[in-house]
Amino acid sequence: MRVTKYEHATLRIDQSDQTLVIDPGSFTTPLDDLNGLVGIVLTHEHPDHWTPEHLDRLLRAAPGTPIFAPAGVAAAADGYDITVVSPGDTVAVGDFALRFFGGTHAVIHSSIPTIDNVGVLVNEELYYPGDSYAVPEGIEVDTLAAPLGAPWLKIGEAMDYVLAVKPRRAFGTHDMTLSVAGKTMHRARLQWATEQGGGEFFVLEPGESLDL
Repeated sequence: MRVTKYEHATLRIDQSDQTLVIDPGSFTTPLDDLNGLVGIVLTHEHPDHWTPEHLDRLLRAAPGTPIFAPAGVAAAADGYDITVVSPGDTVAVGDFALRFFGGTHAVIHSSIPTIDNVGVLVNEELYYPGDSYAVPEGIEVDTLAAPLGAPWLKIGEAMDYVLAVKPRRAFGTHDMTLSVAGKTMHRARLQWATEQGGGEFFVLEPGESLDL
């Protein structure tokens, strides 16, 4: 299985000739070569994690591709056929086994309502929490896609999150709100946190991949 990081929060997972796309949002350039697309996961409703333009483009490339997302996305994405998932659900799509965790978006501010958010574990190997610090309880995470920067993210809390998950490998995502200097600093902090559990941290720029 291969995971490719794109701008901000978008991940592409390839296994054999099948592809899964997670969170194609407003900061992400259009994806191509998607003839093997079998599933789309949207962790929550914010536009940096999905846009109608991305969904339309993906569905043109692979008509009928199922979209999995929490109820908040189904309400926001009117007109799209969304399969609603909740924490604890398990879904099989093509060669991909998906397990969902969490339930709510991290708090941005008390004046901003919290929304639905699910973390997703792909094939018992790759875990992406969306916009949350949801720890997949009882799971030994092989590879963690760890958020680097966000309005809701404090780097000390992100470090504590990586320390709690103790992944064997990690890389940073959710990073378009950071300057180059900010990305470098935050990656160094998460590298330290990953190494405390014996893991290895990888720096992935948009379009770069990691074989799992």
